[in-house]
Amino acid sequence: MDWITQLFTAESVARTVILLGVAGALGAALGKIKIYGISLGVAGVLFAGLLLGHFKLTFDHHVLEFVREFGLILFVYTLGLQIGPGFFASLRSRGLVLNLFAMAIVVIGVLVASAWILFGYTDVAAGVGLLSGATTNTPSLAAAAQALKQLGAGDDAAVVQGLGYAIAYPFGIIGIIITMIAVRTVFRIDVQKEVAAAESANRPSVPPPTTRNFEVRNPNLTGRTLATVPGLEGSGVVISRFSREGVVAVAHPDTALQLGDILHAVGPEKGLESLRVVIGAESGVDLKTLPGSVINRRLIVTKPAMFGKPLAELTTFSQHHVVVTRVTRQGLEFTPAPGFRLQFGDILMVVGEPPQIDAVSLVVGNSPKALDTPQPLTFFLGIVLGVVVGSIPLMLPGLPAAVKLGLAGGPLVVAILMSRLTTTGPLIWHVPHTANHMIREIGISLFLAAVGIKSGEKFVEVLTGAQGMKWVIYGAMITIVPLLIIGFVARAWKKLNYAELCGLLAGSMTDPPALAFAQQTTGSDAPAVAYATVYPLVMLLRVFTGQLVVFVLYKAATG
Repeated sequence: MDWITQLFTAESVARTVILLGVAGALGAALGKIKIYGISLGVAGVLFAGLLLGHFKLTFDHHVLEFVREFGLILFVYTLGLQIGPGFFASLRSRGLVLNLFAMAIVVIGVLVASAWILFGYTDVAAGVGLLSGATTNTPSLAAAAQALKQLGAGDDAAVVQGLGYAIAYPFGIIGIIITMIAVRTVFRIDVQKEVAAAESANRPSVPPPTTRNFEVRNPNLTGRTLATVPGLEGSGVVISRFSREGVVAVAHPDTALQLGDILHAVGPEKGLESLRVVIGAESGVDLKTLPGSVINRRLIVTKPAMFGKPLAELTTFSQHHVVVTRVTRQGLEFTPAPGFRLQFGDILMVVGEPPQIDAVSLVVGNSPKALDTPQPLTFFLGIVLGVVVGSIPLMLPGLPAAVKLGLAGGPLVVAILMSRLTTTGPLIWHVPHTANHMIREIGISLFLAAVGIKSGEKFVEVLTGAQGMKWVIYGAMITIVPLLIIGFVARAWKKLNYAELCGLLAGSMTDPPALAFAQQTTGSDAPAVAYATVYPLVMLLRVFTGQLVVFVLYKAATG
């Protein structure tokens, strides 16, 4: 049995893998334990790492550092791919108000943490660790760790930062819930009334396309082609098929109309109603129920030759007499305009005869398997680009030296941009959702395990000492002060809906357990809408403000 003893005591690759695996598995188990509906989630890995570190189950310093940095890169890159598509959209209209409040929460929290550092209550490492834990934001912990390393802070700084994060984290979750309850109590809010109003406001202003069947009764349309029907162009309506004397056929722009023709139209309700007035009347006949060779089918754009091409320039549809009636992209369904450019993963609803649709299918790709196929070339290329961008020195006014985005900021920025592009020529930046989620969880687990193992030896000593209690109070202030200020201001000044406000508070801390509490309290998914609206910007701000605090205050605090 000596081999077992040696396996767990002698420094080796096998021992390193085992310790990381134990930290990941034990942390995942801890993260699933719920107390009053609240769980640690992935932060459980940090506490598992602290436990291993406390019992001195650690490994080579250089290997530990590599695991931490590589896990960080995997996490922030996949995170950027996830939040990228919604990042720019979240800054518009109603989302702008929510994001401004969320930004204020971030800024006030940073100011409180900076005050602890400037007044000498904590050093920079502990301050940014408390900031990250108090806001339950692990990426900011990783970004600040990178900034400390760039400025030459020693290993002790990383240890102290991890300790601050772990001590402040629990109240980071509780503080959000306390704020939600406080706002509801002070303003005497009728939760159900607020939820009904929020759900009504969240209904799409532009409803998904619907279908109607019209009979041509306007004699002025006799002999006119579909392309020349007044009001059709620009209405968002597509005529996909028509029936004449009981025979159903695919409709084309050059189809000449006759009295009695029945047209099947797809588009927004407002456009359909305007078209009804022009054509004549709505028909009781549904062309989709009539026998015939015309069918509709969904095709997935997966062939690189289609990427970035406008629909109007693709002759393959007109050549095969196939009509695109609607497109689904990122869960949103709409009627495409002629200038609409195709992207990888677009789902086209087409109408035509089976052989013709089959021919078009070959052109667009239509490979569901491609959506789930990893793209290792672009994934690793994106990481390389991210590391390069993160290494570019940037001169900012007021800072004594050039700063860098680092291994946290560089991959994050590149991933957001790549997710926005979706494709670059034949290169596909898409990562399947399940693969993205798995890589992201592995990356953050590796990072947290390394941080925990590194900090674990001193955790109990700090927590039970006088310094630990002070850190708990400092962290609690970082959590509760910005939440209470913005929570009350948003409600009293802007009359922000309570369900939206709960989602805003949870999203400003990027905290899923708090969102789960808000949904349970309101009995609605309305808080999730606000959470998703502010999440992308907040995540980006948390990453960069964590670095900014280090770059601005490190020299001042260290003299």
